[in-house]
Parts: sequence; structure tokens; C-alpha cells
Amino acid sequence: MTIKPLRKNLEQFIKTHNLTRKWQKAKFLFEHNIRHPSLHAELLEPRWHGIYSFRLDKRYRALFFITSDGRAEVFQITNHYKKN
Repeated sequence: MTIKPLRKNLEQFIKTHNLTRKWQKAKFLFEHNIRHPSLHAELLEPRWHGIYSFRLDKRYRALFFITSDGRAEVFQITNHYKKN
């Protein structure tokens, strides 16, 4: 499965948070094997929304959905854990 090109704001987020290499690695793994263990890809609750996530590292996750043409569109990169 391929990933659609990222929007400019997501590209900027990746650069700002020094995630370029991690994004490239995760994207490569995703496009070659979506079930690769280091990605921890999962369908989020509620399942009927059709929103999935995969891990960039222990802190950041990419949220995506599957488009009608069968590609993944990442719409958000989030901090997986909240700070206290």
C-alpha cells in the first residue's frame, strides 16, 4: 500500500520535530509491509470511523485512512502520550 504525498503542514511538522529519518523509515516499512512489527499499525476506536495509526517512534504516531483508490492518506501526526 502506498502513502499519498503529505500536506505541507505535515511536512513542516516532521522537519520541526526532527522526524525526517523516522518518517522515511516508517514510510518505507509501511509501503513494503503494513504489518511490520515496529509500525504497530492498528485500527482505532470507534472502528466504524476507519481511522488507523502507525508508529514513527515511541512518542509520535501517524493517523491515516484508506482512500477510495486504495492508498493511505496521512492526515495527522500526533504526540501519542500526554505530558502531565
